[in-house]
Amino acid sequence: MRRLGLGLVLILPTLVLVSGCNSRAEVQEPIRPAIVARPQSAAAEAGSLYSGDVKARYESALGFRVGGKIRQRRVDVGAHVKAGDLIAELDPQDLHLQASSAQATLAAAEADLATARSERSRYEALRGKNFVSETQFDAVDNRLKAATARAAEARAALNVAQNQAGYSELRADHDGIITTIVAEAGQVVAPGQTIATLARDGEREVEISVPESRIADYRKDQAATIELWAESGKHLAGVLREIAPEADTTTRTYRVRVTLGEDAGQAKLGQTARVFFSGSESAAAHLVPLASLYEKDGKPAVWVLDPKTRQVHLKPVTVGAYREQGVVLMDGVDTQDWIVAAGVHKLREGQAINPVDHSNKPLTL
Repeated sequence: MRRLGLGLVLILPTLVLVSGCNSRAEVQEPIRPAIVARPQSAAAEAGSLYSGDVKARYESALGFRVGGKIRQRRVDVGAHVKAGDLIAELDPQDLHLQASSAQATLAAAEADLATARSERSRYEALRGKNFVSETQFDAVDNRLKAATARAAEARAALNVAQNQAGYSELRADHDGIITTIVAEAGQVVAPGQTIATLARDGEREVEISVPESRIADYRKDQAATIELWAESGKHLAGVLREIAPEADTTTRTYRVRVTLGEDAGQAKLGQTARVFFSGSESAAAHLVPLASLYEKDGKPAVWVLDPKTRQVHLKPVTVGAYREQGVVLMDGVDTQDWIVAAGVHKLREGQAINPVDHSNKPLTL
């Protein structure tokens, strides 16, 4: 009995010591690395996703109809203008002088015309009395016709000069946004030289480039889904409006324009957008590595990493298809998520990990 008591006394401290060691071991368990990856768009992997920029359907290159020196520029890039708003103006002095010169030329031509008319009237009266020959009368009559033509020419020249004087002001021909300005005050410009570019209000389009190996897959009026990069996950309806008749000589791609529907107002000029064409994978489908798939209670799931806490959480998903490249998930993940791509059966809910890439290099999330 005495020996038994002594044994219990010796065993109990040992158990306490072992228990304490186990507790410290659990607390000090090292955070293990785990390979993580972002889900990829299944549509992109299928070759039916294209990136492009939002543009206005109609863009006008604005320029003066006459040459001269720019006196003042009235708008800046990004300004919204109404039809008729002043964009820039030339120094009108030379144009006004040309109009004055044309006015003087017209006055001289009209004076010559009045003289020719008076002379013809006199010769017509003299011809009735047989004081002048028909040849002399015909010469006077021809001078009247020539004077009439010169007066008409001078009048037309005056109209042109007056119009050109008005062309010293460059005005917007439609409502829209000034996207570029390529000339400044003091610069001498030629007729028709681009001064600014106006993107008209109204329809918006996404311009994409399609490789020649895929251009036969698309046709005019084909439905498409558009996703703005700034609003990931929000899908807008679109329609393929235009396919360039020939490929770019450098990139060997075709320029394709997809028109936004009623939601065009949500897209801003220059924004990056992704275009998914109908008939292909859903825009919401994502491709993940086969090794990332986990099963709980007979249902598929993946481990999603919280970048702030570095902890993983199990998230149910719906499997759409199995491919050579991986598994297509119809929901549950997005391209902005980080999922564990290997060793998923060794994880538990809320476990912290050190994320690494496929080369075992640490990732900064």
